[in-house]
Amino acid sequence: QLQASGGGLVQAGGSLRLSCAASGSIFSINGMGWFRQAPGKEREFVAAIRWSTNTIYYADSVKGRFTISRDNAKSTVYLQMNSLKPEDTAVYYCAGGRPITSTIRREVGYTAWGQGTLVTVSS
Repeated sequence: QLQASGGGLVQAGGSLRLSCAASGSIFSINGMGWFRQAPGKEREFVAAIRWSTNTIYYADSVKGRFTISRDNAKSTVYLQMNSLKPEDTAVYYCAGGRPITSTIRREVGYTAWGQGTLVTVSS
């Protein structure tokens, strides 16, 4: 199970940190990612990290502003979001699974999903 938290309302230019805590059958996970879905739009990839290679991936739209990291001891993945823009407004979902290079940016690469946390960036 994945539990996402940390969303909220922030002004443009501000920062938020999202957390995703994994519990249960975490041994089946070797990578975690963040996706987001804005109103009226499809869910899109934001960032991901693979345990085996410690490789990190970002969507071009967030590169340089967002940072994904993990705390092994807490089985938690974080998404530090800086320089937020109104277009970052969305429900953010964390996901876990065993993605490979060709699927790590796609929903199909993940088998477990958190409940979503709303991020609203005001202009």
